[in-house]
Amino acid sequence: MDVKAVRDAFPILHQEVNGHPLVYLDSSATSQKPNQVIDKLSEYYRGYNSNVHRGVHTLGTKATDEYEGAREKVRNFINAQSSQEVIFTRGTTTAINTVAASYGRANLKSGDEIVITPMEHHSNIIPWQQIAKETGATLKYMPLQSDGTISLEDAEATITNQTKIVAVMHVSNVLGTINPVKEIAAIAHRHEAVMLVDGAQSAPHMKIDVQDLDCDFFAFSGHKMCGPTGVGVLYGKKALLKEMEPVEFGGEMIDFVNLYDSTWKELPWKFEGGTPIIAGAIGLGAAIDFLNEVGLDEIEAHEHKLAQYAQQQMKTIDGLTIYGPEQRAGLITFNISDVHPHDLATVLDAEGIAVRAGHHCAQPLMRWLDVSATARASFYLYNTEEDVDRLVQGLQTTKEYFGDVF
Repeated sequence: MDVKAVRDAFPILHQEVNGHPLVYLDSSATSQKPNQVIDKLSEYYRGYNSNVHRGVHTLGTKATDEYEGAREKVRNFINAQSSQEVIFTRGTTTAINTVAASYGRANLKSGDEIVITPMEHHSNIIPWQQIAKETGATLKYMPLQSDGTISLEDAEATITNQTKIVAVMHVSNVLGTINPVKEIAAIAHRHEAVMLVDGAQSAPHMKIDVQDLDCDFFAFSGHKMCGPTGVGVLYGKKALLKEMEPVEFGGEMIDFVNLYDSTWKELPWKFEGGTPIIAGAIGLGAAIDFLNEVGLDEIEAHEHKLAQYAQQQMKTIDGLTIYGPEQRAGLITFNISDVHPHDLATVLDAEGIAVRAGHHCAQPLMRWLDVSATARASFYLYNTEEDVDRLVQGLQTTKEYFGDVF
């Protein structure tokens, strides 16, 4: 992969922050955007800004073609069987909430089980907490191994005939753990449960084949994969989506409206009430084009190499703890003894290095790790070994600074 050519496509990377060349290591929170996406958004607003599906004029037709064309790009990107299985949402959070509110409300009752893991992002915990309270279902957690992985034996022991929904993140945004979601889905299906995969941290970084995974639902966000903020995708198997009720009601999603009753459009539009996320979807389509041009296999291999190199270099720093398994996705979460992660991130920022610090919307996992917060460096297709070297140098500077203070 020609990383220099990739970097040239991202205008935001070519700047100084606090007098230093920017090193952006926060792509797990949100990725940067290439010119191709920025230009596509500008093209829409400058050239054919219009609502979709309703109008027959030229601008409306162009906008509709681009919007639905983006849906087809998503279908190909995740290898869904039909574009009817691709629903545009505001992001992963909205997608998971849609499944919890629609499928969960209709299919859960007292005595049923929802199975998740302690490593989940809050967006894949809180919706299930709420729907469990509403329906009387029980929320269960698969245990984690000491390195932050899931064993299939524990999955087998946790998922029972009372389990109706299993919801697991594909890649941990804290530990970098790559979970065996295909195998967990098979276990869930043997117990006649449905499987939701939170793909927020996997779709940007590796090839996704929802048919091969055989998951029933798959959720991801555009802004983590070089696309715009405010757009995401819910994939669902057509048979399930057809039986589910919408969770938002209004324009666009209706077929006929009478005084006291209404009927819904067919899939996928019955889940896209109101004016849809037109520019966001079109921008996401451009991001998919960009990622496909670079190559998902090449991106995954590049990030794996960076993560391995970063681990090797960071392990030379005394007092630094890395959390998670040895084999991981392209992120490293860590702490330096006697330095709060927020202080660490502040010193790194002064060196032009952007990392994330805090609980990463994973407070149950922080308690499992027995820490209040961590720092996280996350890598993407535009990062280099030189970025890692800058990070390691910045960490040494942080240690020296706080060593002098204390």
